[in-house]
Amino acid sequence: MPETGWVLHNIEEEEKEDALGSHSEKLALAFALMNTSPGTTIRIVKYLRVCGDCHSLMKCASKMSQREIILRDIKRFHHFRYGVCSCGDYW
Repeated sequence: MPETGWVLHNIEEEEKEDALGSHSEKLALAFALMNTSPGTTIRIVKYLRVCGDCHSLMKCASKMSQREIILRDIKRFHHFRYGVCSCGDYW
């Protein structure tokens, strides 16, 4: 379930879910999962901070796909492996 508390706009609940679904790092992850072979490390670069909903999704995706996902945001690198992030959920 999307964590709609991360949406800072004053919009309806359904619109918040739609807004979270189109975050660039989620789209990049979907593209990478479709176009790379299993076991390939996925690298995503973002020039804004990653939101908590996307961070949770990356942890879940790394566990489900059994891949390492490296996400660089404006503050740090996040290395997701086996459902755990290197930042210790502190960002």
